[in-house]
Amino acid sequence: MGISFIFAMDRNNAIGIDNKLPWHLPADLKYFKKMTTGHPILMGRKTYDSIGRPLPNRENIVLTRQSGFKAEGCTVVHTVEEVLERYTEGEVFVIGGTEVFLLFWPHVDKLYVTFIDDTFEADTFFPEIDPGEWTLVSDEPGIRDEKNPYDYTFRVYERAQ
Repeated sequence: MGISFIFAMDRNNAIGIDNKLPWHLPADLKYFKKMTTGHPILMGRKTYDSIGRPLPNRENIVLTRQSGFKAEGCTVVHTVEEVLERYTEGEVFVIGGTEVFLLFWPHVDKLYVTFIDDTFEADTFFPEIDPGEWTLVSDEPGIRDEKNPYDYTFRVYERAQ
């Protein structure tokens, strides 16, 4: 099994504000859908609450400390170990939030990053991607247009061996 993170960040590593994305970038949402469809996605309860429903065509896994938590159409788990034991094949995409990224940091193999070449007001940040720890394997520029008003790049990193 592989654990992958998928997220977007700006020049300052900002990834969120008030449990929402600080930007609107339809190309990133399309990329997210393309990459995660057919794969399990893992999120924390606050991220699930901000989305408000399970995302279609993929298993939605919600990680929470709340023992009685239920989310219709989702698999609820309570520990990192439970995820690692239950999902032993394929690629699981961690989609946030920050606490979940930190919990799975020792286990992540791949990062799918939409880098937005701008700065935004934010209260949530991703750690620096250390080039000694991560190898850039794909770097695909996006197309700025009237719907996607920022310069952006889709980058994929693999953990250095």
